[in-house]
Amino acid sequence: MNRGQTDVPPLLRLDDHTTILPIIHGSGQFAWLTRRFLLEHRFDCVAVSLPESFRESVEQAVLELPKPSIVIQKPAPTFESNYDAAHDFKGSYDDSDADDFDDDGLDEIASSYVPIDPCQGVIMAIRAAMGEHIPRAFIDLETNHFHPFSTVMPDPYAVRHVQCEKFAAAVLPSIPRPSDEQTRDRMAYMAARLVGLSQTYDQTLLVTSVLDWPWIREAHRLLKEGKGRDVDAFEHDHVSVPQTYAVDPKTLLFLFGELPFITALYERARRELEEDANLQIDGVKELLIAAKQSYMSEFKNRARRVTPLLLSKCLKYIRNLSLMHRRMTPDMVTIVTACQQILGDQYALHVAEIASQYRLKRSVIDPGLEPTGNEPITDSSNIPFHEQLTDAVDPDLDPDHLDDDPFTADLSDEDIADFGSWQFEGEPTVTLGIDQGRLPDGDIVSLVSRLPGPPLTWQTLSLQRRPTKDERSRWEYSWNPYSQCSYPPEDERIEMLRNRVCERAQAIMGQDLARTEKFTTSVKDGIDIRDTLRHWYEKQIYVRVIPPSRGKLDACLMLFDSPADPRDYPWRTTWFAEHQWESTLAFFASDFSKEMVGPGIGLGTYGGAMFLYPPVPIPDIWMDRRLNFTETLEERLIAAACMHSRGRQIALMSGLPPGAGWRRLARRFKKQLVHVPLTSFSDEEVQQLRMVHVLNGSEVRSYASEFIRKA
Repeated sequence: MNRGQTDVPPLLRLDDHTTILPIIHGSGQFAWLTRRFLLEHRFDCVAVSLPESFRESVEQAVLELPKPSIVIQKPAPTFESNYDAAHDFKGSYDDSDADDFDDDGLDEIASSYVPIDPCQGVIMAIRAAMGEHIPRAFIDLETNHFHPFSTVMPDPYAVRHVQCEKFAAAVLPSIPRPSDEQTRDRMAYMAARLVGLSQTYDQTLLVTSVLDWPWIREAHRLLKEGKGRDVDAFEHDHVSVPQTYAVDPKTLLFLFGELPFITALYERARRELEEDANLQIDGVKELLIAAKQSYMSEFKNRARRVTPLLLSKCLKYIRNLSLMHRRMTPDMVTIVTACQQILGDQYALHVAEIASQYRLKRSVIDPGLEPTGNEPITDSSNIPFHEQLTDAVDPDLDPDHLDDDPFTADLSDEDIADFGSWQFEGEPTVTLGIDQGRLPDGDIVSLVSRLPGPPLTWQTLSLQRRPTKDERSRWEYSWNPYSQCSYPPEDERIEMLRNRVCERAQAIMGQDLARTEKFTTSVKDGIDIRDTLRHWYEKQIYVRVIPPSRGKLDACLMLFDSPADPRDYPWRTTWFAEHQWESTLAFFASDFSKEMVGPGIGLGTYGGAMFLYPPVPIPDIWMDRRLNFTETLEERLIAAACMHSRGRQIALMSGLPPGAGWRRLARRFKKQLVHVPLTSFSDEEVQQLRMVHVLNGSEVRSYASEFIRKA
């Protein structure tokens, strides 16, 4: 049951017939508050701070939600002139002077627009009023050249725990008085319109910015005292008819007040009748989980393990960064920066891409369209929580299961990578930028919002973007198959890993010769607690003696993926050292030509590798007939290492200890495998070192760093 108007806090009431709800534009939290306020109280009319000329276009666009759109009002011409300066002064100046004359003319008047954003409080008020069949009033002054009025505001999340009237009262001392005459006239005109509406409707609600609230209240008080101006005292500008445009999905970040991903969650909650009070915070968790699924889908077995512990660290990092910036809710830069620091550039790139995606099924956005199989996929809300925390790729990404939810659609890997490429056929589309937009006719115009939120600060993120399909095809076509080389920084890192593996293998070899003896004059290599307790009755202390390891390790094996599927690693070759500090390298990896990351730059993934140091010339192990008795890729590497190694021991880094078959293979060559667990090294380091970039000639090394991304 709706409560009566007497429940409205006195601070929000202008008189017995008029209530004003101060909000922060572009906030999902205030949009939620607006809808709740409308449903909890009885109103006969809802007034919004928009001119009457926007009524038809805005209300029609609101009816099409959740489809995003923008209503643009171009500036109307203020004068007409038949004067042709170029004709009268023909021959008196050259073309360059004509260009200078045009540039030094009158400043361009920015076009004003209304974002049809589900997380915009004014749009939510119109949407809720239309749903409840409440009359709407557009009471702002018609202005041809709109001057926005905005300033820095507290984090809107505070209204989740503080009542709206207390929030408005707290920010009241910091609200500046409007400095321009147009803004003051707009406040006075809206106050005069409210007085007129109070004579027609019993209860009227005005939804406007918290910055306008005190000055509308002041103008309303002056009118009641007979000192203000009535409606007839104001003059409207001549304005053009607003036009409604669809928005390029890739540029929705410039339209919405919240992240497009969070906005889609609000729409999903509205459609499914879910609780949406905490979506602004819980949506960040869903964003990280959805990014994990996309990340695992792209990198598969060479992806980092995104564990619940790492996700919790990432959320803690996001919280701390937000508090340092004096915010309660994180912005996109904070989220991506934290993910980049904790989980690497590749995962952060997926977070940035998904955060800017309005992840609703196309048939949900526009019910008149038939599914085409290219609709964007959903968020992860329908996945059980215990499955969200696993490292496996989510089974709901299987095309056989994606039709079960109205917010999902069948997508291939390429469709997921190129999300946002769909358009609404036959509709004029605007591509947005920072305070600018490209209209369907190609003109670029300056834009200013009629519902301005707090000022935004744009920052640059150092993330290497993913190449497009056309770029990959062009780079693959121009590849020269007779020229290839490695990327030197990766050579140095993999050689450093080889050194560390050999050092740990040397230490393991020494531990096999360790012995204990009674303490005499020195503790040697440390007290042996186990033997000391075992001989406690002797009242003696036993110390551990580890003699220097004997033998030389000149061969090192690294098996990153075992057992390895030969179909996943078709590229098998042997590389020779370019200088004395490099090893002779034989490996099997994925096909680099299938993943082009730059012009003349291909990316492969090591499955296993063999290093011989000091470097020695050997036949290509993949063509050597003496090794044809082996059956698997790993056995061929082990046999080649045993054949070409001059030492008795061979270092082997793998996830599991070598089995009986591998040990028999080593004994066949009278060699011994010294196992170094793969878990001895961080997962981040291993996944980074598994990436091998192949360059199409030594000249590519000069610019390769501009295209190579970190794991």
